[in-house]
Amino acid sequence: MDFLQPASWPRPKGYANGVAAKGKMIFVSGMIGWDADGVLRAPDLVGQVRQALANIVTVLAEAGAGPEHIVRMTWYVVDKREYLSCGKALGAAYREIMGRHYPVMTAVEVVSLMEDAARVEIEATAVIPDLR
Repeated sequence: MDFLQPASWPRPKGYANGVAAKGKMIFVSGMIGWDADGVLRAPDLVGQVRQALANIVTVLAEAGAGPEHIVRMTWYVVDKREYLSCGKALGAAYREIMGRHYPVMTAVEVVSLMEDAARVEIEATAVIPDLR
């Protein structure tokens, strides 16, 4: 996969401007912070992000992929101020689960999510490269 960063643009922090990839595509539906029992154990955004990312990694493993194969993520948050106020903790939770792989990312504030107690929902697209 090739990360696309125009030379004249400032370097983004924690994401890439673009990614070019070729291979087997994996699409992961929006994951919230519930565990394997379908229970939201963490009431806070950071805890829910950590679990949602772990859920994404678990789904990717079913296709033989890992976090390093993710090319795109969309984060839906219910409170942008909450999201912006805990940037350091979110970054630490992200690196704990995903490592230092920063794909294309979009974050969008939404009015609510389908699960009332959910603070975030994250969807992802991954590409396992062709071995040619």
